Amino acid sequence: MTGVGAEGRASRGPLDGVTLLEVGGIGPGPFAGMLFCDLGADVIRIDRVGQRSAFEDAPECDVLARGRRSVALDLKDPRGLTVLLALVEKADGLWEGYRPGVAERLGFGPEPCLRRNPRLVYGRMTGYGQEGPLSGAAGHDINYISLAGALQTIGRSGERPVPPLNLVGDFGGGGMLLAFGMVCALFEASRSGQGQVVDAAMIDGTTALMAMVWGARAQGMWTDERGANVLDTGAHFYDVYETSDGRFVSVGAMEPQFYAEFVERLGLTDDPDFSPQRDRTKWPVAKKRLEEIFRSRTMDEWCAQFEGADACFTPVLGMAEVADHPHHVSRETFVEPGGIRQGNVAPRFSRTPGRVGTPPARNGEHTDEVLAAYGFSADSIAEMRSARIVA
Repeated sequence: MTGVGAEGRASRGPLDGVTLLEVGGIGPGPFAGMLFCDLGADVIRIDRVGQRSAFEDAPECDVLARGRRSVALDLKDPRGLTVLLALVEKADGLWEGYRPGVAERLGFGPEPCLRRNPRLVYGRMTGYGQEGPLSGAAGHDINYISLAGALQTIGRSGERPVPPLNLVGDFGGGGMLLAFGMVCALFEASRSGQGQVVDAAMIDGTTALMAMVWGARAQGMWTDERGANVLDTGAHFYDVYETSDGRFVSVGAMEPQFYAEFVERLGLTDDPDFSPQRDRTKWPVAKKRLEEIFRSRTMDEWCAQFEGADACFTPVLGMAEVADHPHHVSRETFVEPGGIRQGNVAPRFSRTPGRVGTPPARNGEHTDEVLAAYGFSADSIAEMRSARIVA
């Protein structure tokens, strides 16, 4: 891999030595950038001159932006475009999250970038993809997962579909798939010497995440009726139950051996309402009884009841308490750089572990540092700043 790394930066993570350019955006693009940085890549974020962030007053809270260096450019000015293309020449990859055609109009679409650097991996992050009737339409996570068939499946029987935050479209089907696709293309480029374009669309990624459900449906194991299947709260052994103190516990005792231990801990082993496990006609009655049973004790009391059991039982923890759970403490699942609690690096590597990088950068914070490293003179940087080409 080629590229100009941050001077003095110690080796960290399996992507150490990889240089990537992130054309600033929101949602899935920054999430991919966080993953790259956590695993060692040197990611330079290209921000717009004068751009304001939702985290402007507290940039340290912009967790998705951790680890980057920021260069602010005016890409509508030909001189700003020249600077970006100079960075492209020494980068391993670039990604942008514009609607189709916007990067081309600004002058840094795949063709000019790959002409400057034939080994470049060019990532494109959109909702609907680079072609098709909706490719240029506006949308957000909720729209993409709706059209992919995922949102319709999430929710309880007789109720409206429930948006799963923006975890499925933005992050799972979007940023995660973009990062995976770009790493695959980087690996291929290391052998072929040729770059390529990675078209990552949230609607495609969400469809990929639904693969198992499509298979179950084809086999007749999944019905289109919401809240009537094993994984969508249709089954009594895969659901959330309220306790006497207004808290909740979750049960996922799907396999026969786990289900047997679950009903044993509840003293229901010989109860006909709970056997056989997969008799769907008994699910509604079993669920109603479990609702009554779990409301008879507090969440902590139920946790004590199931302590050490292989019953797939866990408390439903809130964000204020989750980091204090003994399992998370032992694995250091959470970190608090700068006093901001956030998830640690994932996944974990035995020989080349990643790490949470530098705090989120302010817009243009590293402009001089990066441009100087790429060969721009102090005079030229000062001149461009005066003209508001960089900031």
